[in-house]
Amino acid sequence: MQLSNQKTMSMVGSVRVLRNVRVLILCAVFVAISIILGKFVSITAGPFRFSFENLSIIMSGIMFGPFAGLAVGLCADLIGCIAYGYIICPQITLGACCIGFFSGLSSMFLLRSNKTLNIAFSVALAHIIGSMLVKSYALHSLLHTPYKALLWRIPLYLIIGTIEFIIILAIMKNKAFSSHLDRIYSKL
Repeated sequence: MQLSNQKTMSMVGSVRVLRNVRVLILCAVFVAISIILGKFVSITAGPFRFSFENLSIIMSGIMFGPFAGLAVGLCADLIGCIAYGYIICPQITLGACCIGFFSGLSSMFLLRSNKTLNIAFSVALAHIIGSMLVKSYALHSLLHTPYKALLWRIPLYLIIGTIEFIIILAIMKNKAFSSHLDRIYSKL
């Protein structure tokens, strides 16, 4: 991910990045991937679900900034709930938005010179705030899930986050993907 100048970096971090048609198309693809991974390709064990629905939400935040990540998280959760027949829960939707927003925010400001650490911190912060805190509180307040049961979400998201980090790092280090991303950045 080679950002050529400060103007491009500030553009990626702003809402205006969503005016670019290529960015919108890629964000729509990320929404579709999140819905498929989260609602149709997941493993449910009791009150917990093992899925990679946040993978593409985090990627959108890392690549296009916090507002694009927020938009992808919002759309993925709302459309996924409608498609699968879930009731829309604003607290859970807020958690999905936080995942996209904080992955983008941390990617913009933390360890930008080291891609590996940047992605690691982005994935970790997104899951700590969005998955472990916001969504866990929502599960407790809405479903009265005991806090002891919610503690299992910590090792669950350590495992999921590690796998997502490996996948995102491999994608971002792919030369063909990076080249395509640089072309999108040059048009911003």
